[in-house]
Amino acid sequence: MPQEHLIIFAARLVEMAGVAALLVGAILAAVTFARRLVRRAVFEEAYLGLRADLGRAILLGLELLVIADIIGTVAIKPTFENLGVLAAIVAIRTLLSFTLELEVSGRWPWQRRE
Repeated sequence: MPQEHLIIFAARLVEMAGVAALLVGAILAAVTFARRLVRRAVFEEAYLGLRADLGRAILLGLELLVIADIIGTVAIKPTFENLGVLAAIVAIRTLLSFTLELEVSGRWPWQRRE
């Protein structure tokens, strides 16, 4: 079935984009951390910026990986077992996203900015 190959390709493409977001985000966070250290030489500020930058990269990567899982599971083989595995993966990644958002911004995703 040619549609299935296209869907599998789309899921893999989004997975690769998620991994790329994680890698590029980590590299950019490390470079930015080094630049902050060189400019200010205040380790605590540079460290907090590094954690925030890494958290944002992880959040973006997780979102893309969830999209890839949804495409791969629902569009290809929507069995109850596969949907259960997808639900567990999405629940774990959502919990990670919420805790990362709290750590990066200091508030829950549903709270308004002050």
